[in-house]
Amino acid sequence: MLKIRLARGGAKKRPYYSIVVADSHSPRDGRFIEKVGAYNPLLKRDDPKRITLNSERITEWLSKGAQPTDRVARFLSTQGLAKWAPGNNPQKAEPHAKAKEEPAAEAPVAVEAAPAEETPAEVETAAEVAEEGAEGAQDQASEAGEEA
Repeated sequence: MLKIRLARGGAKKRPYYSIVVADSHSPRDGRFIEKVGAYNPLLKRDDPKRITLNSERITEWLSKGAQPTDRVARFLSTQGLAKWAPGNNPQKAEPHAKAKEEPAAEAPVAVEAAPAEETPAEVETAAEVAEEGAEGAQDQASEAGEEA
């Protein structure tokens, strides 16, 4: 199946797109049959060079059965070459059944997962380790003072 789609070019953070006719199985920026236009998103919306289309070649490819992607169809509709209507999917924002069930199941689990208090044995060991570390630092400081 043939597609009329965008192929990205340009540098990092500086996009530039070629509008190409390509096989649907070829990579986005890979092999294409013919370049039929260009799109430069960095230009202002009212700039005539923002979208350039070769309308004769596009109409020929559309007559041969090439399908424009959604973005290209939007560009073609501004030139009157193809019809484009915005999609309407009101269920897109609704969570799925599993996501609706999870918040009710997670609430009791979150209460049970509260951190347990440390036992006195653990607190004592931590205090002993801290004291030993402080004594070692004092010994090193006194040795450095004696050498100087």
